[in-house]
This record gives sequence, C-alpha cells and structure tokens, in this order.
Amino acid sequence: MDFTNPLVYGVPCFLGLILLEFTYSRHHRKDKKSKELYDNKDLMASLTMGIGSAVLAPLTKTIAAIVLFNYVYEVFNPLVDGVRMNIMGWQSFGYAWYIWLICQLLDDFSYYWFHRQNHNVRVLWAAHIVHHSSDNFNLGTAVRNGWFTIFYKPFFYMWIPAIGFPPEMLVVCLGIEALWQFQLHSVYVPKMGFIEKFMNTHTMHQVHHAQNLEYMDKNHGGFLNIFDKMFGTWKELDENIEIKYGVTHAPNSYNPLVILTHEYKDIWNDMKKSKNWYHKFMYAFGAPGWSHDGSTLTIKQLRKQMEAETLKS
Repeated sequence: MDFTNPLVYGVPCFLGLILLEFTYSRHHRKDKKSKELYDNKDLMASLTMGIGSAVLAPLTKTIAAIVLFNYVYEVFNPLVDGVRMNIMGWQSFGYAWYIWLICQLLDDFSYYWFHRQNHNVRVLWAAHIVHHSSDNFNLGTAVRNGWFTIFYKPFFYMWIPAIGFPPEMLVVCLGIEALWQFQLHSVYVPKMGFIEKFMNTHTMHQVHHAQNLEYMDKNHGGFLNIFDKMFGTWKELDENIEIKYGVTHAPNSYNPLVILTHEYKDIWNDMKKSKNWYHKFMYAFGAPGWSHDGSTLTIKQLRKQMEAETLKS
C-alpha cells in the first residue's frame, strides 16, 4: 500500500496557524509593558530554518525512509512462499487499525528516546539546540528545526520495520507525530484536565522549552507523557514559576547559519582545552555542560549543587 506523509498537507497549515497566532498575539497583549509573543527577526530566523528543513527532508527521505527502512524491512522480513515472515518466526504485520495504533505507540516510544538523547549527548544537542535557541515560545518556534537531526533520527526508528511493521506505515506515523508536536508550541492552550494524565500537552511542552533549572531536560514525550513518567523525566507546569524560555548559552544571533552551527563551534573550542583524549571524547559525547575541570556543569550536577545549598540553608 502507498501512503502520503501527512506533513505534505501540514506545512501549509503550519504557515496559516503561525500567521493566525501572530495576528492574535498583536491584538491581545495584556498591557503595553508585556513582552511580545513574537519577535520579527526571531520569527524570520525560525521560518528560514523551517524552510531549510522542508527542503532537506525530501532529499534525506530517499535515504532514510526508502532505503534504510525498506532495507531493514526486507532483511528482517523476507518473503517465504509469497508471505512476509519475520526472522523471529511471526508473520509481518498488515494494515489493520490496531496495527496502526501499535505502530504509533512504538513511534512515540522511539521519539521519547530520540528526543531524550538529543538532550543528553552533546553532539546530538548541537543539532537539537537550534529548536530551543529562541527565547520565545510560539508556533514559529515549532518550525525552528535543526537541519542535522534529519541525518541520524531514522536510526532510532529502524527497529520498528525490523520487527515487521511496513516502512510506509512508520513514515505516516512519523508525520502524525510531527503534526502533534507542532501545535504543542502555544501558550494559549490551558491545562486540559483528564487529558493531562496521559497526553503530552501544551503546558508540559512549555516546561520542556524552559531554561529554569527545575524544568530543564524534562517532558521529552511526543503524543504521550507515560514514558516521561516511567523513566523519571516528567514535570508538571507550576503556574507560580515565571518561565524563562530558551537556552543558557544562546547563540545571540538571528543569522540562521550561526544558530545552526554555534554549538559545534563551542564543542571544538572545548575539546582544545585538554590534551587528554577521554576529555575530548566527553566534550563531544558527554552530557551538555560537562567539563574536565568543573568550569561548567551538567544539569544533574547543577541540581545536586542546588539541593546541597538548600540543605545548608
């Protein structure tokens, strides 16, 4: 069966919703002193990177979806007497409605670990920081995507066709996931009651984009928040805490090329601080903030430091 990636239809909707939110925000400010939801230069930088991602995605899709996913599917699910059989002994999956639901759940599980590792491994963070680099939280930020995540993201998902799910089904599920992720970037949707029990919602994603220490590296989920709750990364929005969006080491530039590459430059400069090869490795593949001399700290180290200071006081 042939399916179309939902993002083909989603992109025009993205632009329309960004325009709608932009217009609404300009006419519904709380007061003249309150910060604008959109910064024009920041929005243009986000749109430029979003357009770049939209151009690169079809080019890399040939490698990722058509070649990688299909290759894995063919190797692990060979034809046996005209029937696709998984090498573990079961028949490969078809297109029943419940298979779609299972595939979407497995996609969400993969997305959680892909997203979490983007925050835990610095060289991956260098690609993902692009999405977090704006100090604004709006639908424009939703399309502010790094161009380099496209090249390694498929490797987090290739186990799904390996166990028997059709590659085209996975591509559709990936598209649906991206649609859900886009609309989460809005401050205009309040807490959603019962849905908050199991779904990843707008307020939870506000937590994820905050640079407040208590919020950092939380809420990595896609559709669901159950994996965050299972693996200890879930955090509810505290409406008494004023959120500061963005990253602690911002690129301080509206130039898309600077935004896309600044963290790689920082990694290179940090690697030159020590001749020890283990230190060089950790600067690239350790957690963001790791340093051999304690000059900078990881999020876990900062939280421990804060807890120790709280106990002393």
